[in-house]
Amino acid sequence: MKRLATAYLVLISIVTAALGASGRQPAPQGSFEGAPPQYTHFSAAELERGFLALAFGSDLRIGARPLGIRRFDQPIRARIIGGGSIDRTIEMARVLEEYARKVAGLGLSIAPPSAPAEVELRLIDEKDFQSALEDAFGTKIAKAFVSRTDPQCMTSVRSTADGKIVHSVSFIIVDKGDDVFLDCAYHELLHAFGLSNHDQHNPWTTLNQRRMVGYLTAYDRSLLTLLYDHQIKPGMTMRQARAALPRIIAELGLATPNSGR
Repeated sequence: MKRLATAYLVLISIVTAALGASGRQPAPQGSFEGAPPQYTHFSAAELERGFLALAFGSDLRIGARPLGIRRFDQPIRARIIGGGSIDRTIEMARVLEEYARKVAGLGLSIAPPSAPAEVELRLIDEKDFQSALEDAFGTKIAKAFVSRTDPQCMTSVRSTADGKIVHSVSFIIVDKGDDVFLDCAYHELLHAFGLSNHDQHNPWTTLNQRRMVGYLTAYDRSLLTLLYDHQIKPGMTMRQARAALPRIIAELGLATPNSGR
């Protein structure tokens, strides 16, 4: 099956080399059939490399180039906008609940249908993807985006000049099977929360477009935990983040010494 092409409408790209890891485990319960195994133990260097690759840059940028870390600086409310020929609302809520439970720093909750929300998740059929993008962003931007990336799912993030995300909207395909839905759902939420880039050389992240994962990996959970640590601020430069990461990784106990070696 063709790997999903997804994109995020912010930032520029950087690529880092992936190293080794250990603690190989099968895909967790509830994953789609055939989901890949994951590694669960990483060195501080492996986490730092992944964070700098994924929290800075993007393979698609429209508009002015933002600088520094992009993340929410307040509790996040997410609203699911149901649609499409298959009702995936409950499944999408379970994905959100997993993020909320495993990454407490997000302050994530599900907003009632009529309440305001910082993150919108729009569930649609594949045939409606193009028109949904045009309705949301206008024909010119939507056509440019599709011609450059050939996506099946997409997330757009709006942030202030100083790096505070104010609103994210994700389009999630519901009618192409459990594997496509789950991969879109977990992948696009990582973008919505601020991990903006992709890294095709990293074998552990969902944000490698050559992989179809469909669950919250231990690696991505660690990167989000770092992003939403109070010491990582919106607008922080790569140089500032690189200086802070070893201390934060150690304080949070995220690394396994001599992982995989």
